[in-house]
Amino acid sequence: MWNLNPGIVIPLGAFAFVVLLVAIKTLGGVRERELQAHQELRSREMEHQRRMKELEVEKARLEIEKCKAASGFQATQ
Repeated sequence: MWNLNPGIVIPLGAFAFVVLLVAIKTLGGVRERELQAHQELRSREMEHQRRMKELEVEKARLEIEKCKAASGFQATQ
């Protein structure tokens, strides 16, 4: 049925093996870059959340100072 000539099969097998190794290495690199991108995105998200909490605290502090100043102003009148 199949007449496989070793003079053709061995070089084709070697070529296929090299292509397979390159594909595995490339996909590994792609996966590594994808993981780094996700890690960077998560880091940025956490930094943004920290900044938002700082702004909320600052806003609350300013509201308290504003209320104190308003009540102090009314008490003197």
